[in-house]
Amino acid sequence: MNLSSARQIEIEDKKLFDGYFEKFQPEISEFTFTNLFIWKNYYNFLFLESDNHLIVFSQDYFKNWKKSISNLDDGTFFLTPIGPTPEKMIINLFEKFDNIEIHRVPKDVIEKVIRDPEYQVLNLDIHEDRMNWDYIYEIESLIDLPGNKFRQKRRWLNKFLEIYNYEFNIISDGLIDKALELQLEWCDQNECQSNEDLIEEQKAIKTALENFNDLGIFGGIIGVDNKCVAYTLGEMINKDTIVIHIEKAHLEYEGSYQAINNLFLKEFGKNVNYVNREQDLGIPGLRRAKEAYKPIRMVEKNIIYHKED
Repeated sequence: MNLSSARQIEIEDKKLFDGYFEKFQPEISEFTFTNLFIWKNYYNFLFLESDNHLIVFSQDYFKNWKKSISNLDDGTFFLTPIGPTPEKMIINLFEKFDNIEIHRVPKDVIEKVIRDPEYQVLNLDIHEDRMNWDYIYEIESLIDLPGNKFRQKRRWLNKFLEIYNYEFNIISDGLIDKALELQLEWCDQNECQSNEDLIEEQKAIKTALENFNDLGIFGGIIGVDNKCVAYTLGEMINKDTIVIHIEKAHLEYEGSYQAINNLFLKEFGKNVNYVNREQDLGIPGLRRAKEAYKPIRMVEKNIIYHKED
């Protein structure tokens, strides 16, 4: 495997990536072409194909953004290989390269990796990456909000539906600018310019909206008195699950987050059982918000790295 043959992800690569994802049906939220494409500049992703696997990696993510588990300032960040035997490709990567870590490794792949005799020979270890675990919910429950456990969510939703003269629409060409307008307002209100992570998220959202049609994503938008107050973007991540990539709302419109979540799933969640609402990034408020919707399970992710000798 020659990493020098890798190249950047371009919109024209969607067909190639989608072919792998359709064949191997991922669960982790990172594994859609949309997610990789809109965050490609943040991670500086490169990719190549090797032995019927898709390999996505970054050679400067640790240096520019996040510290590695094994303190590799000049190390290479790999995502889990996508293909028929990712566990074998992971072992192969550690055999070929020093100073690497494999991130977002799902539990089923971890179980296979640790059974490989080379796992011990290579002196590998596992780090539980809790802040990147995905939250999985039953769509029916998020639409109906049944029982006492969803009482507060129902109150906020009903308050929005009763107070505001709202209109929900599917995002199309004519509404993309409205979503961009709300995103800019949201960023001003949340002081994005003083938060590097929010600046990068803003860039990723702008890329998603500017390439909305080419990416093949779908979205919903709520307007009140001709003003956009909430929007969300998502897509199918596998045959049974929608993944929500982006969800933003004006907090001064009470219940707006509950409304966009509910109305979006009513529109796009027909004949789909589950929704993946991505990770909490270790942010306490975001974790509480995601836990409040009562996930039925988590998609566990891990980091594989070389232990110190």
